[in-house]
Amino acid sequence: MKAIILAAGEGTRCRPLTFTRSKVMLPIANKPMIEYVVRALYDNEIVDIIIVVGYAKERIMNYFGNGKDFDLHIEYVEQKQQLGTAHAIDQVKDLVDDEFLVLNGDNLVSAETIADLIKRHEGGISILTAASANTAEYAIVEETNTKVKRIVEGQKLKKVSNINTGIYILNPDIFDAIRGTLQSNLGEFGVTNSIQNMVDDDYNVHAYKTNHTWVDVAHSWNLLDVNARILEDVSRSVQGTIHGTIKGQVTVGSNSNIRWGSYITGPVVIGKNCDIGANVVIAPSTSIGDNVTIEPFTYIRNSVIFDNVYIGSQSTIKNSIIAENNIIGSHLITDTGKDLLIELDGILYHADELGTILGDNNIIGGNVSMMAGTLVGTECRIETGTVIRKQIPNHSLVMQ
Repeated sequence: MKAIILAAGEGTRCRPLTFTRSKVMLPIANKPMIEYVVRALYDNEIVDIIIVVGYAKERIMNYFGNGKDFDLHIEYVEQKQQLGTAHAIDQVKDLVDDEFLVLNGDNLVSAETIADLIKRHEGGISILTAASANTAEYAIVEETNTKVKRIVEGQKLKKVSNINTGIYILNPDIFDAIRGTLQSNLGEFGVTNSIQNMVDDDYNVHAYKTNHTWVDVAHSWNLLDVNARILEDVSRSVQGTIHGTIKGQVTVGSNSNIRWGSYITGPVVIGKNCDIGANVVIAPSTSIGDNVTIEPFTYIRNSVIFDNVYIGSQSTIKNSIIAENNIIGSHLITDTGKDLLIELDGILYHADELGTILGDNNIIGGNVSMMAGTLVGTECRIETGTVIRKQIPNHSLVMQ
């Protein structure tokens, strides 16, 4: 069976991190999100994969290549306009001639999750569902004895809490239904519309529930929770030079230097070629990418630091995400808040707990403080002594 990974979208709700990369390439424990999907497929002996790419496609294609390094065969199809999942799946119609698995590249899944669908599939179309207390942002699947009755978007149904995970086993019959969807006036063409039309025609469509891992990284701050979850399974592996103290499950990459007096408590992942200064404290649930320098007396907890970042001395970073190529002066403080409302494109979204999110390529002066829930775009310059209280657009100069 071939697998189709949908990876064409930008992920606008994950800005500012997705201004420079697609959502599927956001790192979790120093690996892109989509790699966990690919490895889950491999563990189910699915080695023929088609990735539907679009926005920032080069990062995905350069990372995986033809799949040889992952013992896979990977092909790519481009969705030039992001017009929905039905349109995305339609791009592969000339590359499949039998049943195929479809899943999203921006959901965290395990091998067991995928197996829950494969093992129970009995022909026709199968949908994998999961229980969720928050059904408002997902399609709800109503079924009786696994037979699907209807798929409802943007509504709540009494006694129905099973949401569509976006994982399907389809067959070439879907393309006729997709053709009808693409000729409609929907604007964005979701494959659930195509499947609903097949249900209405009494096609054999079944839904099966999983209790295994399925996590949707809907917003950039969700990366913190998912990162913490993955780090729980990290094994201890130390390849660098260690002069400080390491406790618990900690991974340190090659050519990294942990200097005297530093204290690291796992689970923590530190990449290659990093320099962790004297008396630095790195607390649990933190990932640090490659080529990162952290100067002395800095404290970091429950945060994700991408590659090629410099952090000045005596900084305090908690519950925050710092993307690539940031240069941060000394004494940065990221405040942390709970139950925050964060505005994205005029819509307010809830964050359980968050410090700050920095996009790529920023220069931050010394003694900068960032209030809880602030989002800083890309290529900004923030002058020394500034207090950031609101979102900062791309290419901004911020002064006292």
